Amino acid sequence: QVQLVESGGGLVQAGGSLRLSCAASGRTFSSYAMGWFRQAPGKEREFVAGKNWSASRTYYADSVKGRFTISRDNAKNTVYLQMNSLKPEDTAVYYCAAGRLRPGVPLTSLEYDYWGQGTQVTVSS
Repeated sequence: QVQLVESGGGLVQAGGSLRLSCAASGRTFSSYAMGWFRQAPGKEREFVAGKNWSASRTYYADSVKGRFTISRDNAKNTVYLQMNSLKPEDTAVYYCAAGRLRPGVPLTSLEYDYWGQGTQVTVSS
C-alpha cells in the first residue's frame, strides 16, 4: 500500500552533515506518521526521529537531539532527516518507516508497518 524509497546515505567525516530523504508512494494518508530508525551491528534498533504529516508531533532520541532535524514536504510525499555534527557513533543503517497515527499514542509506540530498504551512513573519525 505504501512504498518507501530512501536516499542520501554515504561516507562523511566526523562533524560533517548528511541529509537523508524518504519518498513515499502509493496510497498515503494524512493520518500517517513517518519515522527514522537506525541499527548498527550488535545493537538494538533505535528510533531516531518521528513526525506526522501535519508536523504537529515531533520526536527526537536524546542521542540526536539538537543535531538532527526531521522535516517533510507534503506535496512531494517526502520526509527528510537532516543530520549535522555527525559522530562516529551515528554510523548505522538508517531506515524510514510509516505507520498510522493513533489518538493518544506517542510516535514512539506506533506500529510502523511500512519500511524502506535502508541506507548506510558511515561517519569516520
